[in-house]
Amino acid sequence: MMGIAIASAVILLWAGHLVWVLSLPTVEFTSFGTYLHIVLQAYLYTGLFITAHDCMHGTVAANRKTNDAFGQVALWLFAAFRYRPMFTNHMRHHRNPGTMEDPDFSVEHQHPIRWFGKFFFTYVTATQLVTMALLFTIGTQIVHIPVVNLMAFWVVPAFLGTFQLFYFGTYRPHKYPHSTDMAPHNSRTLKRNHVWAMLSCWFFGYHWEHHEHPRIPWWRLHTTKTSRQG
Repeated sequence: MMGIAIASAVILLWAGHLVWVLSLPTVEFTSFGTYLHIVLQAYLYTGLFITAHDCMHGTVAANRKTNDAFGQVALWLFAAFRYRPMFTNHMRHHRNPGTMEDPDFSVEHQHPIRWFGKFFFTYVTATQLVTMALLFTIGTQIVHIPVVNLMAFWVVPAFLGTFQLFYFGTYRPHKYPHSTDMAPHNSRTLKRNHVWAMLSCWFFGYHWEHHEHPRIPWWRLHTTKTSRQG
């Protein structure tokens, strides 16, 4: 039940904050508060994906259908992703981390921006882009949400959250050079700092530990941290 409660809380926090900021009458780009809301929404986007990720490892609900339903809802809210292809690719990543068989890894593009491009286009589909465009049109033309609100608090945070997930959950842990300290998962890990680990990527900077203990949910991952450093 704890997994369901935490997953529900993350989804509701994401949705509640989004509804609130989209309803703001004006967006003041000279205000620090505006950027704080953008960063917070991006962080909640990251939490939304981490929730779906936990579902892929079966840690949100004991019942598989309930677990997968939470995963699909979280991924659809993130950016109209489909759960099953994401699940299949993520299991391939765990079986072959940091190799040519890893769909998240880039052998030829070790530069973070080029690698991010490869990572991004691995998962984005034409159907997804059409769906997001349709939602944007509904938001502006039917619900009458100002375009600036949608861009600032819906579009931009989604991209920021995606890059946060990529940088702390894929690039930093798995980039070359692969050393013996990274075995057997080809993965680095952050130094033990629970505050920074939570702020940077919901504890997924403890990436070696996640590969070693994939059935432990994000909110308990810090309990597996040893003195190992990246």
